[in-house]
Amino acid sequence: MAIRKPTMPAEKSSVFADFLKAQASSQDQQFKPGSIIEGTVSSVKGDDVFVDIGYKSEGVVALEEFGKDVEVKQGLKFQVMLQQLEDDKTGMVRLSKKAADDQIRWQKVQEQYEEGCVAKGTIRSAVRGGLLVDVDGVEAFLPGSQVDVTPVRDLTPYIGQEFDFKVIKIDNNRKNIIVSRRELIEGTMAEKKAALLASLQKGEIRKGRVKNITDFGAFIDLDGIDGLLHITDMSWGRIKNPRDVVKDNEELEVMVLDVDREKERVSLGLKQTKENPWATITEQFPVNSRVKGKVVNLAAYGAFVEIAPGIEGLVHISEFSWTKHVARASDMLNVGDEIMVQVLSVDAENHKIALGIRQTQENPWDSVTDRYPVGSRVKGKVRNFTTYGAFVELEEGIDGMIHVTDLSWTRRPAHPSECLKKGEEVEAIVLDVNAKEQRISLGLKQAQTDPWADIASKYAVGSIVKGKVSKTASFGAFVELEDGVDGLVHISQISDQRIEKVKDALQIGQEVEARVVKVDRGERRIGLSIKAVGMSEDEVKELEAEAAGTTAAGATSSGPSGAGEQFGSLGAAFDDAFGSVEWQPGEAETK
Repeated sequence: MAIRKPTMPAEKSSVFADFLKAQASSQDQQFKPGSIIEGTVSSVKGDDVFVDIGYKSEGVVALEEFGKDVEVKQGLKFQVMLQQLEDDKTGMVRLSKKAADDQIRWQKVQEQYEEGCVAKGTIRSAVRGGLLVDVDGVEAFLPGSQVDVTPVRDLTPYIGQEFDFKVIKIDNNRKNIIVSRRELIEGTMAEKKAALLASLQKGEIRKGRVKNITDFGAFIDLDGIDGLLHITDMSWGRIKNPRDVVKDNEELEVMVLDVDREKERVSLGLKQTKENPWATITEQFPVNSRVKGKVVNLAAYGAFVEIAPGIEGLVHISEFSWTKHVARASDMLNVGDEIMVQVLSVDAENHKIALGIRQTQENPWDSVTDRYPVGSRVKGKVRNFTTYGAFVELEEGIDGMIHVTDLSWTRRPAHPSECLKKGEEVEAIVLDVNAKEQRISLGLKQAQTDPWADIASKYAVGSIVKGKVSKTASFGAFVELEDGVDGLVHISQISDQRIEKVKDALQIGQEVEARVVKVDRGERRIGLSIKAVGMSEDEVKELEAEAAGTTAAGATSSGPSGAGEQFGSLGAAFDDAFGSVEWQPGEAETK
């Protein structure tokens, strides 16, 4: 007899089916790729760890994901991430312990940290552009610019060190954290700076370290705020370079000179921590005292000489020498030279001392009148020219001047170079000495015989003379009778014919014969007439009488006009040409 199996009522069968369906749906929700599930090690075979996750098939995890510090054995429970339900090759569920650990750590970071908070981490390694930091097992990136407040070139010393960092960005999509150590330091420094700024008082002494040196001074770190130590507040003396006084990282004691809390600026002084040597300067260096000093700086206008530590005085170039004209201080001195100076004036309030070098030496002008008395004959070399005269060196630093009017008895030179040459040795007479103004006047012509002393006897009115045309002008020609003695032939006295231009009738260098018609010794003038050479004896007598200021009695006419008429107008013509008309070199042609 066959045994019949019991049958389930239809309604119960439907309920059971719904249960199985719901159970399958729940299982599908639990075992989705990416979900984290607790698993238990069922066995270990080689490099594979078989894990029971409550699914119909076991999963496999690579043994290397457990790390060296974990003992993997049957029954070990841990969290895994389901990556694939059934591998196409093995038919088993693919799992990852590492992915689950990373996800759990990231969730923990999300719960514990937010942007702007502080996190502790350890720097693990250097990468391009910065460092990797381990923050609770999650790698965070520390940019190189955020390592410290100052640029860091070598990041190696930071590896392995633990610091507090500020979380500046959390990227959930990339699971990336960016941190900054610099912002934390700056925040701490800002708090410290504010507290220090509030506590600083003018006049107090603070310790600091030289942080940076510039051309205009140095910045001093006062352990929280930087103060400026200007170059003018480094020393009571003159400073060319701040590095001559302070060195990098040097510790100093400085005085707080000013505090601007609004602009967060602090002015410091180093020299103010020492006694001001200028306070007793007038007692140390009274006016007219002499002291030995060292040249510390040269300028175009003089030399700065240090006469005591922090005390410098200026020797102006006008105080270098009694006799020499000094164009530049460097022509006489060098930096480092030790010299004797005399104190000329002291201005303690403005920290200025005027010094002199020449005052320590004998002034040769004090005894110049003894060496060069007025009227004495001296010798010297022509050193230089000006438009008004020539300077003759009598001794080193002592010059005398010959004015153009004292160069020649007979010539009227427009420039001294017409009579003298540079370097030429001359003899002259001392005309005047002014020691106070440091001037000596010399005369060149006074050392020579005046050719006009006997000129009247040599060139009597009416006599015939010979000479060469030396110059021509619009009003006549000058004829050189002897060295330095010229006579003037007025244009009206060149020929009986009317002459329009002198140079058409006479040439420079041409030898001529003329008659003396006037001699004025006082004015140093000789009047000549070429056309009067052929006059008669009576006419000559009348000419002599005219020159003496009289007219010969009973003078008669000769030819178309009488001699009296002819020579009466001759003197007037001569005076007009040689007296009223002043000849200038530019108006004449010369040899």
